[in-house]
Amino acid sequence: LQIEEALLRTTEDDWCLINEGSSPSIVMGISGKAEKLIDLKKIESHPIPIIKRFSGGGTVVVDDDTLFVSYIFQKDTHEFPCYPEPILRWSEKLYQEALDIPSFHLRENDYVIGKRKCGGNAQYIKKQRFVHHTTFLWDFKEKHMDYLLHPEKTPSYRASRSHTDFLCKLKDFLPTKKHFISSIIETLSKHYDLSNASLESLTPVLDT
Repeated sequence: LQIEEALLRTTEDDWCLINEGSSPSIVMGISGKAEKLIDLKKIESHPIPIIKRFSGGGTVVVDDDTLFVSYIFQKDTHEFPCYPEPILRWSEKLYQEALDIPSFHLRENDYVIGKRKCGGNAQYIKKQRFVHHTTFLWDFKEKHMDYLLHPEKTPSYRASRSHTDFLCKLKDFLPTKKHFISSIIETLSKHYDLSNASLESLTPVLDT
C-alpha cells in the first residue's frame, strides 16, 4: 500500500503490482469504522494488525493465501472515462480474458464466480491518475473471516449469507498461484508494452 501510494503521487508512469501473500491482517477502507466492521473482542483475545488503506472500499481479511493485484494508470492511457464503473468494466474484461473462468464476472463492485465472491475491489481516483486494486481469495481460513462483523451495508446479491456461504476460492478453479500470476502478465503483454521493475528500484520513490 505504501508503494502504491508513492507510485500514484510521485510518478506519471503506468504500473501493475502483483503481490502474493501477507501476514494475517485486517485492511479497512479509508472511511471504515472498526467498531462497526470488526469483532473487537476477538481482536483483543487473538490480536492481528488492523490497517487503514488510502483508498475507499470495504474491509477484508488478508493472509498468506491472498493475492493482490493493483493497477496505477494515467487517465489518458485509456479511452474510457475515469470513473469507478468504467474502470471496473475494463478490469472485468481483462480478468475474463486472463483467467478464462466461464462464470467469472463483475457483480456490483465485486468479482464473482457464479454467485460467490472471489475478489474485492477498491479505488482511488485523483486529477490525472487512478489506482484500482483487488484482493483475490486464492484460499481463506474461516477462523480469519470470524474477525469481520456482518456490515450494515452489503451488496444486494449477498442476500444475508454468511462469509463462508458468500465467498469462494480461486484454488477451486485454477491450478496454481503461479498460473494466476503468469496469466495476468501474459494478457497484459497483449495490450501494453511491459517492462519489469525491481523492488529496489522503487526505494527513491518511497523516500520521496
